[in-house]
Amino acid sequence: MTITEEYPFERIPAPLIDWYRKNKRQLPWRENPTPYRVWVSEIMLQQTRVEAAKEYYLRFVGCLPDVKALAGCEEEKLLKLWEGLGYYSRVRNMQRTAKILCGQWGGRFPEEEKALRALPGIGEYTAGAILSIAFGQPVPAVDGNVFRVMSRLTENPTDISEPRYKSYLKEKLSAVYPPAGQRCSDFTQALMELGALVCKPLSPACGQCPLFSLCRAAEHGTQARFPVLPEKKEKKWERVFVFVIETPAGIAVRRRKAGVLKGMCEFPSVPVLEETPEEILKGWGMSAFTVEKSKKYVHIFTHIRWDMTCFHVRAETAPFPVYPLGEIESSVSLPTAFRQCLGILSASPSGSSRHG
Repeated sequence: MTITEEYPFERIPAPLIDWYRKNKRQLPWRENPTPYRVWVSEIMLQQTRVEAAKEYYLRFVGCLPDVKALAGCEEEKLLKLWEGLGYYSRVRNMQRTAKILCGQWGGRFPEEEKALRALPGIGEYTAGAILSIAFGQPVPAVDGNVFRVMSRLTENPTDISEPRYKSYLKEKLSAVYPPAGQRCSDFTQALMELGALVCKPLSPACGQCPLFSLCRAAEHGTQARFPVLPEKKEKKWERVFVFVIETPAGIAVRRRKAGVLKGMCEFPSVPVLEETPEEILKGWGMSAFTVEKSKKYVHIFTHIRWDMTCFHVRAETAPFPVYPLGEIESSVSLPTAFRQCLGILSASPSGSSRHG
């Protein structure tokens, strides 16, 4: 790891905390930042933008206000509350953690980093956020925003994916944190907020930065070079057929048994090999059906891209459980990859071609 000339980290907290107190956004998870509320917000913010997360957060904590409520929630309701956020394994891990907290910790979060990180789905960053924001401990939480801010301030050319770089930043930041209980929460959130509002990836507003005089990248005009990111790996690509099978009783939905989104509900789907849509439907035991319309979508996961062709199929019966459309919209948890296929229902023409 490349370490640049020693940097005056101790000069960061005072001006940054003052800036934060004057400029911070009013966000729902900043009101009454209990460990539970901080935890829920941080897990959500790992995968979605702040503005988009607000509605999900308010709905989630409105229905499940504490650890006990989360631990006892039925899975389908839990997944429905998480619908649209993706990464459903994260909310399942949250419920596993809630059950452990209820069973072993009396429904409370432990205040030690080692104990927190032993819980499902709580890694180094999330533990740091809970300890500093909720418990007021001088423990850094280094996320993408913090990497960007610190890399530019110090002009550090180290690839941010290097584990040693995160350890280095944690060590340096820990040494300059306010004492426990004295603005630790503000310092953690100020670093994040600066990255979100000022030290942006493509267009940093350096003239508004409270650390401008301390920023080596601003001094040398090298902001665009930092942070140094790892090489992007090419995503795997897969073609998928999705079937919205509509019957008089409702629309067919089943559970995925393997692969991406395992255990989640879906409109029946298959990876595209050489079979036609009609051959696939017949292979499921369907003998009389109408393929009315097809529509193409693209859905991108972290490591894979689905090129989806969605088919609207009419039939008297389906080989899978069926649900009324209203129930699907209100109660059935469908990942976004499949929920977007509902749009094909309003796009189907009156003409059709019957197979069977």
